[in-house]
Parts: sequence; structure tokens; C-alpha cells
Amino acid sequence: SEMARTPIVGGNWKCNPASVKDAEKLLDGWKGQAFDKEKVEVVICPTSLHLPVVKPGLEGMGMQVSAQNVSATGFGAFTGEHAAEHLVDFGVPWTLIGHSERRTKYGETDEITAQKVEQCQEKGVKVIFCIGEQLDEREAGKTDEVNKRQIAAILSKVKDWDKIVIAYEPVWAIGTGKVATPDQAQEAHAAIRAYLKEAVSEEVAAKVRIQYGGSVTPENCAELISKP
Repeated sequence: SEMARTPIVGGNWKCNPASVKDAEKLLDGWKGQAFDKEKVEVVICPTSLHLPVVKPGLEGMGMQVSAQNVSATGFGAFTGEHAAEHLVDFGVPWTLIGHSERRTKYGETDEITAQKVEQCQEKGVKVIFCIGEQLDEREAGKTDEVNKRQIAAILSKVKDWDKIVIAYEPVWAIGTGKVATPDQAQEAHAAIRAYLKEAVSEEVAAKVRIQYGGSVTPENCAELISKP
């Protein structure tokens, strides 16, 4: 049931901030902002370099840390990569996979996202799996088609749905100031649940958590998170 789903809030720092000092300032800004971690999970995604530095402070405030990306391969001659096993060794419970910036700027295909999810499932790393349509796709009425295609790519790789969160992030709304209305977000979320019910099971469709991402602000977040 909806009641059984623990809300999850994520903060992706992308390629920011400029210095460790600035990262520590961000942490200082959160001090004293208590929340009940039994009622909501808060996951922060710093850069790979900042992650080990800010991890103790974030965890001390009841937040969890996430990588922004992970390798589709394991250890070996893979320059510039970090593997799911590295995340386990560092005690990093989460990673993002398939963020639209990875898909559009770095050539990450559905097939690559599937390989990454498979690595994480094998190693027990939890995944925030990002999906969402471009503006021209929304205008052509292809939102559901794109979301289905991106989810379909990983279905055969997921053995444990408790370790998957889906982040629906319409690309046209990310960092643009354009925000999907709560009703547009809800429409997409409902279609994703309907697809999971048909493609996986009613149980998974009911329990998987779906986030909305894209120009979320302190002003609009309460209404957006109220949508199941």
C-alpha cells in the first residue's frame, strides 16, 4: 500500500561545489535541521572526490550518501571508472544510474544502464534509477513510451526491487526553472506504476518508490511529494 512506502528525498550536487570548504559550508547549513529518519530517507549525491570527505558529517545528521555514477564493469583495466565493489568497500549504500546528463552528454545508452544496474544488484548497492523524456518527446506525446523503454531495459536485471528507486525526471524540467505540474508528475508516476504492474507484478508496482526530479524548490516540494 502507499502507506507502507517510506518517502525518499534526494539531493544531487552534480559537478558542484567548487571546493571542499564550500562542501563543508553546505553541511553547516543543515546542522540543526532535524528530521525523523524513520519517516523519510534523505540521500545526498556529492562528487566522487567530495564523497568520502562529507560522508561522516552527512551520516552524523541521519542522511545517507550516494555516488552519482558507477561502472558497468568490475575491477580491471577500466581507466576513470569506479566499480560497485568500491562503493561497498567505502560504505556507500546508493548510486544514481541513468541520469539524463549521463544519457545525453556522455552517451549512456539503455544497455549501459542495464549493465550498471546488474552490477549493483549483484553487489547489493541500492540504485536511484533516473528516467524521463526530452521536451520534443513530451510535445510528441511520447512521455510514457520513453519511460517504458528506459525501464524495460533493466527489468531482466532487477532481482531485488527493494534496492531500486525510480526517479522520474523530465529532461526539459531539469535546472531550467520549468517544472512539471504536480498533475503532470502524477500522470507520469501513475503510468510507470501501471507499466510495472503489467511487466513485473502488482506487488512491485505498489511498493516501488518513484521520485519526481526537475526544478524542485522549497516552495513546490510539498505538493510534489504528496503525489503517490
